[in-house]
Formats: sequence, C-alpha cells, structure tokens
Amino acid sequence: MVQGTSGDREDLVPDLEEIEVPLLLDGVYRRYGYDFRDYAQASLRRRLRECMRADKVGTVSAFQERVLRDPACMERFVLALSINVTAMFRDPSLYVTLRQKVVPVLRTYPYVRIWHAGCSTGEEVYSVAILLQEEGLYERCKIYATDMNGAVLDKARAGIFPLAAMQDYTTNYVQTGGQRPFSEYYTAKYENAIFSPLLKKNIVFAEHNLVTDGSFNEFNLILCRNVMIYFNKDLQDRVHRLLYDSLGNLGYLSLGSKESIKFTALEDRYEVVDPSDEVYRKVR
Repeated sequence: MVQGTSGDREDLVPDLEEIEVPLLLDGVYRRYGYDFRDYAQASLRRRLRECMRADKVGTVSAFQERVLRDPACMERFVLALSINVTAMFRDPSLYVTLRQKVVPVLRTYPYVRIWHAGCSTGEEVYSVAILLQEEGLYERCKIYATDMNGAVLDKARAGIFPLAAMQDYTTNYVQTGGQRPFSEYYTAKYENAIFSPLLKKNIVFAEHNLVTDGSFNEFNLILCRNVMIYFNKDLQDRVHRLLYDSLGNLGYLSLGSKESIKFTALEDRYEVVDPSDEVYRKVR
C-alpha cells in the first residue's frame, strides 16, 4: 500500500479560515443575535481582517474569543460590518426622479408612509425630508429610518454632520433642483452643521435588522440603497421578499445604483419607473 506524502495530506486540509469564519459568525449569531452568515464572503473577510489588525489579534479564533466575551469588541465588529458610506443627496439624479415621478403620485394620498432601510448615519434620510418639505408633502409623511447598528442611529438622531462636508452636499442639493439656499436647513456651530429639528419631526429612528427581522408596516415608498450589495444571493432574495411584502399596492422601491430587481423572482411584479436610478413600482 502506497502511503501519501505529507504534501499530499496538506493539500487535503482546508484553509483554516474556512473553518474559523463560520464558527465565528455562528457564535456571534447565537451570542448576540446578529446574523452575518449570508454576507458576501470577500467583503466580510476583508472587514474582519481590519478588525483583527485593530484589536491586535493574529487568528480568527482569537478574535472570536474576544468578540464573544467582550461586548465592546462586538460593537466595533458590528460597526465594521455596517457599511456606512453615505452622503446627503447622494446620487442627485435619484432625487430628481423622486421629485418628478414619485412625489406627484404620493401627493394624491392622504397619508404617506416611507421606510428608509439601512439608513446609516442619516444623511440620506434628512435629504428625503428636505425634498418632501419643499414639495409640500412632509406634513403628511411618516419616515421610518432603520438600521441594525444602534451607534450609527444615535448619530442619525442627532442630525449633526461635519461642516466641511456641506460644500459637496450643497452641490448635490442644487443638482436635485433644490428650491432654497441649502444653508437654511442647518446651523453652523464650530466645525459642525446642526440640522433643523423641524426636519426630525416626522422621522422615527429605530433598530431593525434586514437579515433577522420581519415586516413591520405597509409603505408607499421604500428606500433600501447600497445595502444588498454586501449580501450573498440567497440573502438578497430574502430581503427582496421582505421589501416586496412591506410595500403597499402600487408602492415605490428605490435601490442603490449597483442593485437591481432584475433576475430576481419578483422582477415581473414591478414596473420600471427609472432604470438608471433603480426606481420601481409594485404592480402585482
């Protein structure tokens, strides 16, 4: 009987991280209830390694030990996996589409419910509030702004953003067809821009996890932008179903620029409102 060489045996041994990462994610789910098991692996591993470097641990197993026993470490891990890339009036053409094609229909409703899923630190939520106010619709709206990360929600509730960002945000706002000087919406104080409390009046900030939580209302407009690009296909399909089930008849769905309803099981249940801005309307 010919014995295999040690090199042959090593070729059959899986990458240790292939074992460690699923154990970490399963432990996080069982300990804290956060479910990252169906996140896109390449992005997740990249951010995991960043966390490991920051915490000065050399293996995933060592990081798992720290995460499961140290809630502060877990909070940092959640923050790293909560992709918080955002800006006011991000993708200005979307807001033009909302002004021209969505708001006129919403204006015919006596009351409008809006869900901004994965709202991050809130810049885009306040952008929608400004647009609705300028269109005379805000008083009849309730915006539910949700995210799985309590720390970023606290920032969103505060409505305080770096003053240095206002020049770029003003440019975005002007491109959307903004009707007032953008500076009227905030007060400059030291290095911060503090947005008007009036913009928060009809916004409800709350924790909601798209991975583990269900539908909680029926909405006329849902914005879920640049969130699902970090999920694998199975999780994307589950979230698409959640969003569909949460939309009222003829409700609108706004996805991110790299996301689409195409090639999903629900594609034929929407009509395209604007293909370049990924805005759809539920028709069946």
